[in-house]
Amino acid sequence: MIVRIWEAVVAAARADEFCARLRADVLPQILRTDGCLAAELLRALGDGEHRVVMITRWRDEAALRAYAGPMWRIRPVWAEGELAYLLHPPTVVHFRPLTPE
Repeated sequence: MIVRIWEAVVAAARADEFCARLRADVLPQILRTDGCLAAELLRALGDGEHRVVMITRWRDEAALRAYAGPMWRIRPVWAEGELAYLLHPPTVVHFRPLTPE
């Protein structure tokens, strides 16, 4: 399994709208993607930055590559329309769980 952590800093005035869009449109689409085992959306509390994190779990590298493309290790996935909500492009990092699955 591969855990993918996508993170973005959202414009304060648009954070609620952006999170609603991710919940309604993006998460369901990701969860329907072959090889996606789970997905969750997190919003930072009280940090003043309006950080949003999406954590997805993928069966293997092939599934993640099919979703995110050949540069999956360094290139976050986002829709062009989402950039209007963000203060800068999102980042992505990957992990392998060390605890039993």
